Amino acid sequence: MFANYINGEWVDSPSTFENRNPANTSEVVGLFAKGSAADIDAAAAAAAAAFPAWSAMPGPARGAILYKAADILDKTFDSVAAEMTREEGKTLPEAKGEVRRAINILRYFAGEGSRLPGMLVPSERDRVHMFALRKPIGVVGLITPWNFPSAIPAWKLAPALVCGNTVVLKPASAAPLSAWRIVEALHQAGIPKGVVNFVAGSGSELGAALVNAAPLKAISFTGSCEIGAWLHAHASRRHLRIQLEMGGKNPTIVLADAEFNSAVENVVNAAFFSTGQKCTATSRAIVEDAIFDRFVEAVVARTRKLKVGDGMTPGIEIGPCVDQAQMETVLRYIEIGRQECGEPLCGGHRLTEGALANGYFVEPTVFAPVTSEQTIAREEIFGPVLAIMRARDFEDAMSIANAIPFGLSSSIQTTNLSRAFEYIYRAEAGLLTVNLPSAGVEYQLPFGGSKDSSFGPKEQGPAAMEFYSDYKTVYLKY
Repeated sequence: MFANYINGEWVDSPSTFENRNPANTSEVVGLFAKGSAADIDAAAAAAAAAFPAWSAMPGPARGAILYKAADILDKTFDSVAAEMTREEGKTLPEAKGEVRRAINILRYFAGEGSRLPGMLVPSERDRVHMFALRKPIGVVGLITPWNFPSAIPAWKLAPALVCGNTVVLKPASAAPLSAWRIVEALHQAGIPKGVVNFVAGSGSELGAALVNAAPLKAISFTGSCEIGAWLHAHASRRHLRIQLEMGGKNPTIVLADAEFNSAVENVVNAAFFSTGQKCTATSRAIVEDAIFDRFVEAVVARTRKLKVGDGMTPGIEIGPCVDQAQMETVLRYIEIGRQECGEPLCGGHRLTEGALANGYFVEPTVFAPVTSEQTIAREEIFGPVLAIMRARDFEDAMSIANAIPFGLSSSIQTTNLSRAFEYIYRAEAGLLTVNLPSAGVEYQLPFGGSKDSSFGPKEQGPAAMEFYSDYKTVYLKY
């Protein structure tokens, strides 16, 4: 059994829950201790007790522990990646890429421990020295999702810790093992008791306990808009610092001048890889009228060639939905698409033949043409479903792309430099790509959306330090 981690100790629970392989539900990947509200309270109390000593430790020393944890994960790289594929369903190459990214994130923020820049500015007054120091916030609650079960915990944990905060981490119940491995690595790296705490279990029970825990000073969340809105309301009553990354309905604009084959590959990659279970995935392709029919035909042909199956099998490109509830959500939206748009041009069914019978597999599905008022063009599906929409020209495509409440990621495929810059300055999204898939980010730059997709400071890169630290300003007369 995988125990919770509270105050430097592995803590069992009388209740447990199973983590099953979504590609083969007969396989139990792990049995996890099911945490309670009392466990959250104990974890928050431990984090509060550990905060004075951890925040007083020099930044480079905190960074050294992150470096060591990264090295520990590196040594178990292959097994950690295989576990991710078995618990979440993404293909083994994708899992390896994510574990490598988590390791790199730990090392990137470990280096920030030797910088932690403040401010030094001249005073208007004689013999007054003015500067500002960074200081940690205190106890931080982290709530992470299942779709990037290693990278997202890493990009929240690492900056929080290097800034001197202590942490209570609540991972998604659908894929807790990858986050558990990071906590295990930090434990083996010698992180002091209480600095990091891990409690798995019911999202509703533990989320409420975490946001109400007396020592908590800030909370960072990645997940659905509904839960994010609930957290915002409750955290605001306590004046907690809060950071929310939520939903998306991301467009890729394809103009007639685009490099055609690359545009097809980029849209198919962004729509279907990781089974479309990325908050940055393309769910709307907005295609200029002059190439619409040709583009739809090419996307459908390419989609039909995608190999669906167990992500541990070489050559498989698309794995299962993460669990039965997510699969049923995807199938429900496909049925809505049938009713509003007609039969999909490809896909549209659950796959149950042979080795797929015990998994949550859904065919990559393409609907076209789809209009802006139809449900599958407006609501997040979080699965392998692509809506292809027709635009008269660039201006019409921009209007369609921006006319939604979400603003996470967006992409354009074009060889026209002026159009590319028009798009960059006018697209209403926090993450933009040009001639690349809409999904796929690196850790060195800020990440986050606009409109209903995000709230609070950005994650990743130097911007991450802004959420996990504050300033102490000093005026010194000499």
